[in-house]
Amino acid sequence: MNRAHKFDVIVVGAGGAGLMAARYAAQHPGVSVAVISKLYPTRSHTGAAQGGVGAALGNVSEDHPEWHAFDTIKGGDYLTDQDVAERFAVEVIEAVYELEHMGLPFNRTPEGKIAQRKFGGHTREFGKSAVERACYAADRTGHMILQTLYQQSIKDRVNFFNEFHVLDMIMEGGACHGVVAYELATGDIHTFHAKATIIATGGNGRMFRVTSNAHALTGDLMSIAYRRGLPIEDPEFYQFHPTGLYKLGVLLTEGARGEGAILRNGDGERFMERYAPTIKDLAPRDMVSRAMYLEIREGRGAGPDKDYIHLDLTHIDAHVIETRLPDITEFSRIYLGVDPIKELVPIQPTAHYAMGGIPTTIDTQVISDGQNTIVPGLYAAGEVACASIHGANRLGTNSLGDLIVFGRRAGIEAAKFAASEGFTELPAGVQDRTRELIDGVRKGKRKERVSHLRRELQDTMQDYASVFRTEEFLSQQVEILRDLQERYECVGVEDEGHKFNTELLEAIELGFLLDNAEQLVHAALNRQESRGAHSREDFKERDDATWLKHTLVYKDGDGVRIDYKPVTLGKYEPKPRTY
Repeated sequence: MNRAHKFDVIVVGAGGAGLMAARYAAQHPGVSVAVISKLYPTRSHTGAAQGGVGAALGNVSEDHPEWHAFDTIKGGDYLTDQDVAERFAVEVIEAVYELEHMGLPFNRTPEGKIAQRKFGGHTREFGKSAVERACYAADRTGHMILQTLYQQSIKDRVNFFNEFHVLDMIMEGGACHGVVAYELATGDIHTFHAKATIIATGGNGRMFRVTSNAHALTGDLMSIAYRRGLPIEDPEFYQFHPTGLYKLGVLLTEGARGEGAILRNGDGERFMERYAPTIKDLAPRDMVSRAMYLEIREGRGAGPDKDYIHLDLTHIDAHVIETRLPDITEFSRIYLGVDPIKELVPIQPTAHYAMGGIPTTIDTQVISDGQNTIVPGLYAAGEVACASIHGANRLGTNSLGDLIVFGRRAGIEAAKFAASEGFTELPAGVQDRTRELIDGVRKGKRKERVSHLRRELQDTMQDYASVFRTEEFLSQQVEILRDLQERYECVGVEDEGHKFNTELLEAIELGFLLDNAEQLVHAALNRQESRGAHSREDFKERDDATWLKHTLVYKDGDGVRIDYKPVTLGKYEPKPRTY
């Protein structure tokens, strides 16, 4: 079998951003495109996204892109780059209509237009009241996007390499020339030579104990970029979604609250009226998650241990629940034995989304520093990337919007670059780093078990670096991570086979997760303020004078180095967030 491949554009990741990028790159005349995915494409995590795509179509009530941009900036606690938000709010409308024309089965209004519903943080007239902005396909919107885009990619003759795990980027002279990947079925190492490489590999929520993220979301390419000397932007801003199933983290869409569901504490009180009196349960996710934790901490939680909150849908018409929220109804019944039509659903915040990632320009070009120095041939889109659209806190529905808007931009820009460039000679020993990585794990000392280290990582990140943070806890977590990284050098695997060696890959993924945790914890310890999803109990106020800037975290030997990048401001001046 050929283990050396050459394509004009290579996309790493087959979720919404990757498939959107592949589709648009493939439409450029004469450009060959391949997608490399550690999963079969329709198993990608975009399929788990439920609630909808936020776009100011105005199909249910008056709406405008300016209102959407403002909500995105305000929801991001003014760390959002305003030029990016304004462009995004316009282009997401075009992208939604494109998905409709591709055949995506959106819910419809009686007039046949795309149906829209309310979602957290989305308002009309710059914050006056909630607005119907989320375009949805029941509570399976991400699944429908994934299926639709995969069908289009097949039609466009995109090449797919499924169950290939990318373990290195080919970097030479400050530019990217492709990737190196491990084939799960054979254990072979493959070189993928490209003019342009697009990274679209999703998030890293598996560093936490309670998460909505699939087991595959281990931050592989964030770690690989970090090891290759590129910075990670704003990793301290990690979003906890308020409504995960109790102890499991399985997501219940914010669309439930958009349909009228209410959060209640153990006393039956609708407590969000105290925290966000205007839009109540539809406040941004960081605010709702903190309010839930405060209710629990102050003894107003539900259950025998008073350690969860209730989601109340019992007052909503049963037909609406069954038809517009079929997945979350099924999840509640299957995993908790609770029927949301008749009973309150136990929930708790769940690690959900990384606002930070590999830094890019608005055109998805990866940058290497705070001066926006472009890495030729390298692009990134989706959750793995940070175009600074989400700032310190992502609004619900903006993740799917991010995928389709910046996935499209990445495909167009990468194809344009590839069409104007020739292939360069690859450096010698292009697979050496990958072989060393695999051999280091395969021939390890086996003094430490991967499952034990992973559990310690997840437990301590949940306890010391999640919704509420302090210098004491974060400093403690820095030392814990240092110890875990030392112990990681002593892991090994018992499976010595080459075919379908998932134990080997789980060990490698743990190393990636440790890198991701290191980025987050050091950045969180460094940022001495509370902003968006980053809440410091020892620095409770937002400090625009000192901290209105993006963090850039670099790997520096065995430690980290932190630099900064300015926030692009615009017509919306930073103000206290009130809802």
